[in-house]
Amino acid sequence: MQHSSDSEPQATSSDIERAVAVIRQGGMVAFPTETYYGLAVDPFNREAVSRLFAVKRRAPDKPILNLVPDREKMVRLVRRVPPCYEPLIAAFWPGPLTLVFAAAEDVPVILTGYTGTVGLRISSNPVAAGLATAYGGPISATSANLSGLPAAVTAAEVSSQLGPDVDLIIDGGTTPGGLGSTIIGVADERPVLLRAGVISREKISEVLGDDFVLDGPVSEQ
Repeated sequence: MQHSSDSEPQATSSDIERAVAVIRQGGMVAFPTETYYGLAVDPFNREAVSRLFAVKRRAPDKPILNLVPDREKMVRLVRRVPPCYEPLIAAFWPGPLTLVFAAAEDVPVILTGYTGTVGLRISSNPVAAGLATAYGGPISATSANLSGLPAAVTAAEVSSQLGPDVDLIIDGGTTPGGLGSTIIGVADERPVLLRAGVISREKISEVLGDDFVLDGPVSEQ
């Protein structure tokens, strides 16, 4: 396992380039996001996704969320964008809002946790956004920790939990931690709160008004 920096954690363009190369070769990269550190693999590389589940000791019925660099790259992952998502995308992307979509046909079923759905967002963290942009397509962004343990907010915490199972750690300093991304799904063309997070119910309601359905099943991404 490599660390991308030593003392002051300043991720550079060369760190991003190295990370892209690792992901293209089927490897796994830990990187900072606007909430916690995440784990990036190519979501269309089934072996890499299977390894991601194994490293996290994650139950196979738990979907993996993903980052995209822009809306155009969503088409590889999703069947369609529900109209009710449009005001949320306009208000909160880039940012800690994960939207759950019906997965496109060629998305590996293991990535969806066999649910047929896939969660994604555009990150507001410059390192995460830069990595997705440099990769040129979707990357996974599930939290960089063992399932059931606290999510890592520093590169050192990633190393402590996952050690040599991660091929590269981009040290971007301490991430905010606290709550994870807010997760919104859709039912009968209406948005449903699946997990409360950084973006509060109140802020979501301000954007959606009476269309917002507050209660939904708990989701872990």
